[in-house]
Amino acid sequence: MNNIFDPALDKILKKDRELLEKTQLPIVTVSTTHTEDLKGFHNLSEIDTTTDVVLSRAHYSMALAAAVQVWGDKIDPLKAWVVDPTNYVTSKDWYGVKLTEAIGQILARTPILKKLKDLVDKFGRNKLPILDSITPSLLYLTQNITKPILSFHIAAGNILAAQGKTIYQMITDPHVRADYLNEAERENVTFLVFDDKTKIDFLEKAAVLHKKVDPNRVIVTGPPIDPRIILAGRNKKPWRNGPLKLCLTTGGLGTNKAEIKSILGQLIPELRKRPSSYQLMVYVGTHRDLAELVTKMAKKSHLALTEVGSYDPADFELAGKLEPARAYQTVKQKFKNSRLILIYHPQIIDANELLIRYAFPWADGFLTKPSGDMAYDAAASGSFILTLKEWGEWEHNIREIFAQKSIARQSKSNSIVEQLQSLTSAKSRAQSWVEQAMLNAQNIDLLFLEGTKNIVRTAKKRKL
Repeated sequence: MNNIFDPALDKILKKDRELLEKTQLPIVTVSTTHTEDLKGFHNLSEIDTTTDVVLSRAHYSMALAAAVQVWGDKIDPLKAWVVDPTNYVTSKDWYGVKLTEAIGQILARTPILKKLKDLVDKFGRNKLPILDSITPSLLYLTQNITKPILSFHIAAGNILAAQGKTIYQMITDPHVRADYLNEAERENVTFLVFDDKTKIDFLEKAAVLHKKVDPNRVIVTGPPIDPRIILAGRNKKPWRNGPLKLCLTTGGLGTNKAEIKSILGQLIPELRKRPSSYQLMVYVGTHRDLAELVTKMAKKSHLALTEVGSYDPADFELAGKLEPARAYQTVKQKFKNSRLILIYHPQIIDANELLIRYAFPWADGFLTKPSGDMAYDAAASGSFILTLKEWGEWEHNIREIFAQKSIARQSKSNSIVEQLQSLTSAKSRAQSWVEQAMLNAQNIDLLFLEGTKNIVRTAKKRKL
């Protein structure tokens, strides 16, 4: 391929293709441009301060979860390799990638435009400019692949299925959109879904669209969760007293910014009290504007801010060691004297590693939109969930799943302190809602914890 946006990546593209051809488990997704980390992996000079284009943390973290399941404690491309064609778009198509990110961020951060966003979800996903941008590099990367490919984005899965590749397509939410069924009649595609209800919904929607789909090609696996997150929750103690440790998060496009600002405005005065009833960690991903918001609000309130993150926390190299989530007591001690903690990194691989390393083993509860990655990750880590405003029908479904299990409930973003006071009070009960929700999370159905193992086993057609 010629005319890649970043000329240094032309060499890396060829190496990525070689690794994908040699690996036992080829994995594809569409999520981010982590080009600097790719340069570092292939021993080229990298810049750790440039900002990645991030379209979705979920499609990155889920694909990574499958790779980590196979890798174990160190990166081994011969066992599994993940590629994202977004890294290799041509110069003329780079505008399409930036435009897709810009559209997503505007819709995600502007509540009044949510109806427009819903129309995009319903009618326009197949027409977003990113699809034309990624197709040439995706076809190049997978040209010689004959073994099954595990796909974590339906755009990539549909393109490759139409080329006759054997595809195991993960449906990344308990929700079925019409574009999941574009290539569903092809026998070279197998669909992996979160639960039995999603399988029923999938087959029902196929019938409505007059598509013949063999039910045996729709397999219930459970959700893809990084095994390090599951380990993080094993020794976590449900909260009973002392400061309640909260993690407030945004999504890949910087969603819920107004809600995050409102919650910060209410909690910062509580954090300044001595003693304080709370500790707050804020994960802003790769979003500098949200990091600056937290920093300015802390400074204005004269509240000390603990900033987490070296420039390159991920050991992203051949045979690089995969850092586990920190032990609960270790990370609890690390932040013992911190009231307000910020996790920010301009590059998604590093931001995600910091989230896994510190937030999931530390937090008693997450204030997050109920997305297919963060909500499932939070529950798997043994935490309760207070959901921020949903950003699509699939997130309504996710909120309902965890609400029915008494792990989650909707946040009262305009009166968060009063809500937390109520939820941490046992009153005449044996446990507060918070303690019981954490206990429920730590005893969640095995399907929620074994999804990644089931996904990999199914794609490889053999036991790990």
